[in-house]
Amino acid sequence: MSDTSPDDFRSAARATAELVCDYLDAVPERPVWQPMDPAERTALLAAPLPAEGRPLAELLEVIGTRVMPAPMGNGHPRFFGWVNSAPAPAGILATLAAAAMNPSSAGGDHADVHLERAVVRWIAELVGFPHSPGGGILTSGTSMATVLCLAAARNRAARLAGYDLREQGLSCLPPLVGYTTAETHSCVRKAVELLGLGSRNLRTVATDPAGRLDLDALRAAVAEDRTAGRLPFLVVASAGTVGTGAVDPFEPIADLCADEQLWLHVDGAYGAFGALDPAIAHRYAGMDRADSLALDPHKWLGVPVDCGCALVRHTEELRGTFSLVPSYLRDESAGELGWFSEYGMEQTRPFRSLKVWATIAHRGRAGIAADIARCTALARRLGELVEADEQLELLAPVETSIVAFRYRPEAADEQLADRVNRELPVAVQLRGRAFVTGALHQGREMLRACLLNAATTEDDLAVLLDEVRLAGAELTGRPFGPRAESGGPEAARNPDGDINRQVTGDS
Repeated sequence: MSDTSPDDFRSAARATAELVCDYLDAVPERPVWQPMDPAERTALLAAPLPAEGRPLAELLEVIGTRVMPAPMGNGHPRFFGWVNSAPAPAGILATLAAAAMNPSSAGGDHADVHLERAVVRWIAELVGFPHSPGGGILTSGTSMATVLCLAAARNRAARLAGYDLREQGLSCLPPLVGYTTAETHSCVRKAVELLGLGSRNLRTVATDPAGRLDLDALRAAVAEDRTAGRLPFLVVASAGTVGTGAVDPFEPIADLCADEQLWLHVDGAYGAFGALDPAIAHRYAGMDRADSLALDPHKWLGVPVDCGCALVRHTEELRGTFSLVPSYLRDESAGELGWFSEYGMEQTRPFRSLKVWATIAHRGRAGIAADIARCTALARRLGELVEADEQLELLAPVETSIVAFRYRPEAADEQLADRVNRELPVAVQLRGRAFVTGALHQGREMLRACLLNAATTEDDLAVLLDEVRLAGAELTGRPFGPRAESGGPEAARNPDGDINRQVTGDS
């Protein structure tokens, strides 16, 4: 700020606050998402490196006119895509304050370090996971949290086999084998590959009809690998699968892991916080028996991106995997737990904890639980609406806040239905009134609506289904049907100016 006066900064900060408030106020009334204007996209992509600086007021003008008008859409109450939340108001404010302080939260005796210890404990308490001091760390997201947890699992497996992995490397070990299902998030495979274990040693175990891990199949796979001389070491269970939100049966999985000396890791990226809803809390029984849990405050809690969290049952497993303290980082004030940089890969670490603290403190446990319960209730209601509609098909039970369903073109064979449902998410998105994404479920194309925003209403659900039916009818060339009068904006056109192309048997 050497060339910015305090008065200039104060004026710009106030203008920024107004800009943000105006943006948030307008979100519900604007299209959920629209493609960027090609000229605006090019202007951002081709922006030249400035030779001279520009005043803060000019920068705000660019932000307000060229950046904020082209959002992802996840702040809108009719955004049902992926697992991206609207930002919590308290988290937005705290993000600015954290940026103003701009510490490295690697360690030392300053507020951000101690606050992170507290909020990691809060997160563990919210989901009912046992927490010992130092048994957790904030990360960029569950993808990085998964790397940390699986690295600890890998090192423990080597130690139990009589090897020091940090000194000897993987070549000393027989193949380490992990077990997941086809519903497991791709970050697990990425972590396995990054950790040098090889994706061929990550075995896919069968699921039951609801998409939950099958215990008999897991038990048989472990026995087969032991007989073949491989070393089973890891089971990954889901607290809300990415496709349908199914929750794996933790208690029997934990029993098997205890018997076989396997590390149980739970991917709770968004779904673990469902344990706060009394209506579905029973699904999470046994999650507290896991060796590690990865989850994202920046999903269901609405903490502004980025913020994930790795929780481990035994602090020494995480610290023993990553601790390395060169002489230039020695710090006598660090205390018994040392620095956070001893528990993960990041050395310079952002001040993530303030926005977590603010978000949780603003709503409290009761408010967070109420928000989550509202989302799951709305998801169950959406499932009911789908089941009652002859043009739609519910593909899986609604266990958390994800609804897996598909549009059923009249008299269409399975091949045509798949093609229509593969095209539908983009067709709905382009119309601008709702945003939904797609995925594969048991080999079938589907729509996947994820409800994370407590501001969503049942009317928003009706709009989503109207848009699915209307876009589906356009894709198949049929009339919209009985609710055509609800209409909506004209269908979005593709870059060539033609209406979204119809899906036919020849496309």
